[in-house]
Amino acid sequence: MHPVLEDLIALLKLERIEENIFRGDSRDIGSAQVFGGQVVGQALSAAQHTVDGRVAHSLHAYFLRRGDMTAPIIYDVDRARDGGSFSNRRVVAIQHGRPILNLAASFQILEDGLDHQAEMPDVPPPEGLKDLTEVAADVLEKIPTKLRRFMTGKRPFEFRPVDPLSLDRRKKLPPKKQVWIRAVDRLPNDQALHQNLLAYVSDFELLATATLPHGLSFTRRNVIMASLDHALWFHREFRIDEWLLYTMDSPNASGARGFARGQLFTEEGVLVASTSQEGLVRMIDPSSEKPRSDPRKQA
Repeated sequence: MHPVLEDLIALLKLERIEENIFRGDSRDIGSAQVFGGQVVGQALSAAQHTVDGRVAHSLHAYFLRRGDMTAPIIYDVDRARDGGSFSNRRVVAIQHGRPILNLAASFQILEDGLDHQAEMPDVPPPEGLKDLTEVAADVLEKIPTKLRRFMTGKRPFEFRPVDPLSLDRRKKLPPKKQVWIRAVDRLPNDQALHQNLLAYVSDFELLATATLPHGLSFTRRNVIMASLDHALWFHREFRIDEWLLYTMDSPNASGARGFARGQLFTEEGVLVASTSQEGLVRMIDPSSEKPRSDPRKQA
C-alpha cells in the first residue's frame, strides 16, 4: 500500500487505553491547527470501536477549539444507547484537559427499505482532468510554504477538480464546485475504514464554497475561516478507493457564517453520502490583522 495512505489508516485506527477511551496522534498537513477532518475521522473511529454488527449512518460534530498538533488527542466514548436496530454514541475529543470536539454518531443494523435518490450532476469524468498537484507555479508562489508543500507533495487522496483550480480567487463565482476524489491505493474490504476515510476527506474545501460569490481568498489574507460544525450521512455502501464525485454548494452566508452542503456519488451515479457544514467566515483588512490564537474565541 502507498506509504502516505498507510500512515493515514494507522492514524485513524487509534490506541485503546481503556474500555471506552482511545488516543490518537496528529499529522501536519499545512494548516494552522489539527485538520478538522482528522478529528472527525478519529472520533468516528473511536465510536466504531464500541459497536458490533452495526454500520454508521450519520454523525454530527461541533468543533470547539483548535487542535494542538504536538499533543495527543484523547477520545472519550459514551455508549449512550444500544437498541434493537440502532446504537448511538457520544464522543468527546480532549486535549490539555479541555474538549476540542463533540461528536454524536448513530449506527444501524443493515436492512432493506424504500429507495430513491437525487441525480448526479452531468460533469466530465475524472479521466482527463488534472490533479490538484498540477497547480500553476505563479499561484504556488502566493500561498504559504506549509500549504505549498501540501499542494505539491504526496497525499493519501487524489483530487481532480471539474473546474480549473484558482487559489488566488478575485473573480466572483457561483457558490458551487465539483471535485472527483479517490484514495491513492487499493484498500481492504472494510466499510468502517472507508467511512473513516470519507469522514476525513469530506472536510476538504467544503466551507470554502461559501466564499466563491464574494471573491475572497485566504491567499490574499482577506478572510478568516474556521469550521464550527460538520454533519455527514452515509446512505449506501461505497469504496473510497474508487472515484467519488464530491459536489458542493453554499445556499447561504450571513452573520459572519457560511453554510455549505455536499453530496458524494459513484461514477455510476449512485448517491452514497451527504454532508453539510457551517463555519465562521469573517472578512478582514489584511493591513490591520493581528495574529490570533483561535478565531472561534472571538465568535
